[in-house]
Order: sequence, then C-alpha cells, then structure tokens
Amino acid sequence: MNLLVVGAGEMGRWFARTVAAGTPDPPAVAFTDTDPSAAREAATRLSAEGTDARAVPTDVDERFDVICFAVPIPAVESVVPTYADRADRALVDVSGVMGPALDAMEAAGPDLERVSLHPLFAAANAPGNVAVVAHAPGPVTDEVRAALADAGNDPFETTAREHDRSMETVQGRAHAAVLAFGLAAEPVADEFGTPVSEALFDVLETVTGNDPGVYADIQDAFDGAESVAEAARRIADADRDTFEGLYEKAGEPTTLGEER
Repeated sequence: MNLLVVGAGEMGRWFARTVAAGTPDPPAVAFTDTDPSAAREAATRLSAEGTDARAVPTDVDERFDVICFAVPIPAVESVVPTYADRADRALVDVSGVMGPALDAMEAAGPDLERVSLHPLFAAANAPGNVAVVAHAPGPVTDEVRAALADAGNDPFETTAREHDRSMETVQGRAHAAVLAFGLAAEPVADEFGTPVSEALFDVLETVTGNDPGVYADIQDAFDGAESVAEAARRIADADRDTFEGLYEKAGEPTTLGEER
C-alpha cells in the first residue's frame, strides 16, 4: 500500500504513524502540506521510526492507493476534489466534520472506498475513541480500521448526521462553556478553590493549551455557543423557583435529539 497524507499536522502524523505500525505490510507514506517544512518534518520523524516516508509537493503528480485528508475543517470540501483523482483505491478523512467530508469524497471519488474517521482526542492523548462512518467500505479501509484498533483505539460506528450533531454538544457547546467560564472568572487565591472550580480550571487549561484556530474552526462548523449563552442568560435572569427548576433540569440525563 502507498499512502498520501494531505496535511502534515498533528492528526495527519498520528494517522500515518498508526497505520504504518498496525498494518501487516506497512505502507510507503508521502506527506504533502501547504507548509513544505511541515511535510518534510513529518516525513523525517516517521522515517526515523522505520517507515518509508517522504515529503512531496502540493502539486504531486503520482498515484496512491489511499489518500487521507488531514486538513482543517474549512478546507476539506475544497481539498478533497483537488487530490481525489490521484487515488486508486480509497479516500479517508480525519478532518473532524463528517457530513461535508463524506459528500465531497463521494462526489470526487464515487467508485473508491470512502471512510470518515474522527479521533476524539489530541494525538498526544492517543489511544482513544474514534468515530467511524464507513460510507463505502472495502478491504483497504478495513485494513486501516484494523490498524487503528490494533493501536488500542476504540473505533465505533456512527452516522454522519449523528456525529455532526453530537459534536455540537461535545465540542461546540462544551468549548464555549469552558471558554466563557475562563473569560468570566476573576483571579482567586488557590486556597479558595473548590472541587468544582478546580475541575473547571483544569479543563480550561486543557482547552486553552492548544491551537486557537482549531477551536475557531469547531465553533464555525458546529452550532452550540448560542445555546450556551441563552442558557447562561436564563440562569442569570431566574428567580429562586425558576433557578431550582433549571438546576434540576440540568442534572437530568439527555439522549441524542432530546431538548432540555
């Protein structure tokens, strides 16, 4: 197998490394990126681990068995058709949004295997859960999925609609709520910390310790921040009885599609 990874950032490198380590016949890997130095660095690091890896220009004119799109969410719909005609067998993405990615891959490669993957973790925290939509599975993408599981990840099947709607809560709303807390919080001495506040500050540190552009892309792609703002306003405006009702409602378990 020969693999082209479009996007040599954190997720592209994770995907290449995981597939190379977990397939019976490790692929030859090529990286391309709008930042050529990122592609060269990714190839150098993977080569040091014993994988046949190299950097190629963005206008590479070669054929590949598999192309993986590891690009920012806003770029996936335009990048897929740019490279899909270089794939012989399969298209895969790890962009983080499934509906638009799968639509773009189907339009550009209707006869190819097509699978969308979303690792629900930062690469440094792997392994973890990996959402999978096998839109047009086959032997090549089955091998890729087996490699992910071999590395200790837990791939689970979903649909594009379920995934993208779930991301509105687990990413869009969650990130908005955490960042809003960080913006509203005032400095306090450590000894005043409570279990709740300490946990929130820990989560805030995790969220703000990453690339702000990635979080901006998530907010653009997945609704959720407005509902967090609306909920905060309802709490702020509530009288005692209304507040107690909201408190109880907030603690009720929710299922996909349920409105609070």
